[in-house]
Amino acid sequence: MKRSRLGLFILVGFIVLVLVGPLIIPFPDLEGIEPLGNLIYPESKFINIEGIDFHYREIQNNEPLILLLHGFGSSTYSWEKVMVPLSQNGTVVAYDRPAFGLTERINYDRNLSQNPYAFDFQVSMVKNMMDSLKKEKAILIGNSAGGTIAMAAALKYPDRIKAIILVDSAVKNGNGAPAWIQPVLNTPQMDILGPLLVRSIRERGLEILKLAWYDPTKITDDDLLNYQKPLKISDWDKALWEYTKANRDNGIENNISKIKIPVLIVSGTEDKLIPKEQSIWLANEIENSKLVLIPECGHVPQEECPEAFLSVVSTFLSELQ
Repeated sequence: MKRSRLGLFILVGFIVLVLVGPLIIPFPDLEGIEPLGNLIYPESKFINIEGIDFHYREIQNNEPLILLLHGFGSSTYSWEKVMVPLSQNGTVVAYDRPAFGLTERINYDRNLSQNPYAFDFQVSMVKNMMDSLKKEKAILIGNSAGGTIAMAAALKYPDRIKAIILVDSAVKNGNGAPAWIQPVLNTPQMDILGPLLVRSIRERGLEILKLAWYDPTKITDDDLLNYQKPLKISDWDKALWEYTKANRDNGIENNISKIKIPVLIVSGTEDKLIPKEQSIWLANEIENSKLVLIPECGHVPQEECPEAFLSVVSTFLSELQ
């Protein structure tokens, strides 16, 4: 009996600690934060949309607008090696999605009409960016999660999207945390603990980056420096936690067959994050699509295999004319 009482006492104490501890125990401040001016690129621009200062980079040319959408944990830097060559085909714009890059991290107020970290808002930002740039139509190039957003935008704004290029796009198994755990994630306790948990990406970032490349020896010091920049923005941990909470089933997998515009699907044959089989499946689901596999290349062909990537994409863009 005494042993069972002791066990009950320990269990109750643990529950109290979990429920109350995060609300009363002081946690360390975020370290390594730098002024935004230290992190911007020479060609960096900012535009305020829906109350958020979005960071973007632009190379102007004639029509069409080519809008670049990066993946999870990435930024405009993901397109660094291909933006100038791509501009031979039109005006190229890459922007940092909410929670990533140098775009402003805002504290999400649940009284707002839209959660800026939610999937629907990220999709609407495609149209909002086009409107702000005064462009009626665009070609979307999306890598990984950015490809999912490109597909959703093509479904939601079919008259505004001329074509999409999906680069190792995440469609299957990308539905976030299961519904049953969402109430837990949205508790005051987890709003304190969550940002602390996502800070581990500082230590694990290089490991994840290596997984994205087939040959990680190609990762340069500049690559490492630029991937670490977003981790020096104020409140990046809180924003990434809000993004994590908002990540849930987006319904794209069941609707992609409705996409009728020209689609190019590009995948590295050695992608360890989104295996090429998913891109093959995607090509079978989209009627008007073309699939190209880049050999000896990983999850980010535009970074690891830029020459091969540009050859494939430029051919596709020229055929659209």
